[in-house]
Amino acid sequence: MNKLQLLKQGLLISLVIGLAACGGKTQVESDLGIRGGPEWVNEGTQYLNDRDGRLFHGVGHTPPMGDKSLQIATADNRARAEVARILSSYMDVVSDDYSAHAASAGRSINQQNVSRQINNLTRVNLTGVRIIGHWQNEQTGNIWSIAELDMARIAETLDKVDDMNADLKRYISDQGGNIFDSLAQEN
Repeated sequence: MNKLQLLKQGLLISLVIGLAACGGKTQVESDLGIRGGPEWVNEGTQYLNDRDGRLFHGVGHTPPMGDKSLQIATADNRARAEVARILSSYMDVVSDDYSAHAASAGRSINQQNVSRQINNLTRVNLTGVRIIGHWQNEQTGNIWSIAELDMARIAETLDKVDDMNADLKRYISDQGGNIFDSLAQEN
């Protein structure tokens, strides 16, 4: 296979994973069928609630680039970007739920202020994303990375935030896990 064909194959796989992840499913059923690949490669980006905790998993990959360290760094960055994408989606749900909660309690809220505070919390939490694994497909040379962010990290960050609306902070603390669980269970 020439480099152009490998690049096309890598882009197609990225597109398939991206489309599957954008479909709102939390448990991604793989149709990639990459033989010999770890389960996380074939499952892709997802919310995961298991014995290890409530986790955001982002999977990224890159085709051969001629420089293996650059290839790994690119796959790592793509995995982190996937975590950022699903964390942002999670925080959008939290923000919408909080707004509905506040309105039903007869409290008016400044939606722009809530959005700003949630975005700041998201950015701070992304510093806690860590790469937990790599895999290289020996046939194609593609490198896959998996990044992880634990909900416990979000709770720790929330405890340290001083300039957040107290009601919003309490709501995230009380309801954040339940929201995560419902997103993880959606199919």
